[in-house]
Amino acid sequence: MNEQTEQTPHAPSRRQVLGTAAAGAVLGVGAVGVPPAQAAGPAAGPGTAPRRQGSTMAGVPFERRSTVRVGVVGFGNRGSGMIAHFLAHPWVRVTAVCDPVRAKAERAAAKVVAAGRPAPAVYANGEDDYENLCARSDVDLVYVATPWDSHFAIARAAMLNGKHVGVECPVAMRLDELWDLVDLSERTRRHCMQLENCCYGRNEMRVLRMAHAGKFGRLLHGAGAYNHDLRGLMFSPSYYEGPWRRLWHTRLKGDLYPNHGIGPVANYLDVNRGDRVASISSFGTPALGLAEYREENVPAGDPSWKESYIASDRTVSLLQTALGRVIRLEHDVSTPHPYSRINSLGGTRGVFEDYPARIYLEPDHKDDEWGDFSAYAAEFDHWLWKEHANPPGGHGGMDYLMVYRLMQCMRLGLPPDFDVYDAATWTAPLPLSHASIKAGGAPQEIPDFTRGEWRRARPGVDSVKPA
Repeated sequence: MNEQTEQTPHAPSRRQVLGTAAAGAVLGVGAVGVPPAQAAGPAAGPGTAPRRQGSTMAGVPFERRSTVRVGVVGFGNRGSGMIAHFLAHPWVRVTAVCDPVRAKAERAAAKVVAAGRPAPAVYANGEDDYENLCARSDVDLVYVATPWDSHFAIARAAMLNGKHVGVECPVAMRLDELWDLVDLSERTRRHCMQLENCCYGRNEMRVLRMAHAGKFGRLLHGAGAYNHDLRGLMFSPSYYEGPWRRLWHTRLKGDLYPNHGIGPVANYLDVNRGDRVASISSFGTPALGLAEYREENVPAGDPSWKESYIASDRTVSLLQTALGRVIRLEHDVSTPHPYSRINSLGGTRGVFEDYPARIYLEPDHKDDEWGDFSAYAAEFDHWLWKEHANPPGGHGGMDYLMVYRLMQCMRLGLPPDFDVYDAATWTAPLPLSHASIKAGGAPQEIPDFTRGEWRRARPGVDSVKPA
């Protein structure tokens, strides 16, 4: 196979894809410029699954390639830190970088050159220049690390231009956008992945392997969260590029960041691979924390004093699966709280709880006393953690392992560990928790983005080490 054929596999043309887009119009497909007040509202009910316009992407492998070529969009804190993980592998090339702040894009390009790689193309001509990056012929994957409200548009542009796309959390903000991404992935035959780094945490991967080995018996419940005091960062004049993250607290009441909590638990319970989440009921406290912090720490006259916060300081959601199991999600970034993702799993033979890590399993433990979770490392640590015992980078190495594994799958022609159905499922609690809170906690149906294929068992993050 010649290099050109290997690196540029055939994909449906942009015209072919757009020609079928009308079928999704009933769901408001492509409605990017939605006013904030409508940010959570689907144009059709959650149970209304649009007609499938392609075929499933579940289990579809990447095209094998000797070099993985990446275009990176967004160089705030996240993108600036993550580019090093792409540059850590000699068989990965960063061919293009994009940020509307030219200085940030040029700093990223300098990092590529400093790593001994060819200088990437730089796109910094306004908010929409990512479209030109997506149109390049030398990009296989577009990595998106921009503010949340742009994720959908960039992912859409990537797939329409024949590129796979990996998006930081959350993948979109509206239910109809999630359906649009599912349909686009199926029509374009390109993967759209929620790059959920917490799925690659050492504890999460060990619990996942133990669950699949039956150590917890028959699984009954799990819990996850994003409880992280971000008040100082959200009011910082320099940490974020503008107040975009804080402004979401003026628009939505629900769980604004469910992915870190639900992703690992969904893996434990084989969601979309034998079970599915079917409904969500959410409750929220009053929104007091950000205003109180502003009063004590922000000078009068700051633009933030014009903001009215409606986002619940803490949301608690209960999700029920098709098999009757229960997932609890929490979100709190507005009050004092030590960092916690909860990360819990329980079954008929015992329970694991994180922060701090502790475990109780029968017959290993007795007398209602927690056991030592580290005792299970030798047998149940995932092969990624055995192969990379001390991975570099932030978040305890999970960022590095997430990028390494994605690049490995693309290079070897393997299916990704998670796909567009996981991206949509893990993000759906965002708009639906808002709807449930507005409805006094009334259950909201979570769509079956797989259109029935969740019943089929298939591999996920608990992968087999490639030969």
